[in-house]
Amino acid sequence: MKTNVTDYGARTNKSMQTWLEILKAYTKISAKESVYIQENSLTMNQFKVLEVLYHRGSLSVGAITKLTLSTPGNITVVVKNLKRDKLVSALKDPNDKRTKLLALTEKGRSAVSSIFPRHAQNLKSYFEVLNDAELDTMFSLLRKLQKAQ
Repeated sequence: MKTNVTDYGARTNKSMQTWLEILKAYTKISAKESVYIQENSLTMNQFKVLEVLYHRGSLSVGAITKLTLSTPGNITVVVKNLKRDKLVSALKDPNDKRTKLLALTEKGRSAVSSIFPRHAQNLKSYFEVLNDAELDTMFSLLRKLQKAQ
């Protein structure tokens, strides 16, 4: 039973409902992927760092922070643990001696290359409810929304 419901106007109400649907979908998908990633002895944040290094190559901590939508403090802890586990290493940046670049070790490359294909298939399966046109539309609309902010 709804109580104390305020009508903020049709457009505002629909915007709030849409935001909640985005959050619900994200939460469900994220929870499923977290289970898969944890089954491979990684946290989701560790996986994000390994994935970005796998697909983009060596990067600075600042670049990784932006690409993983994380915070500097969190990435520092994640990177420390990945170094401890010998999944990443720090290299001198040939273009800026003050900067360190993070790179996957062979162990790190092996870990992410064994995990990522199923991760990609999992993501594909979550969107199977949409046909190709709907998926394209959803992608375009979410990108438009993101770029407008």
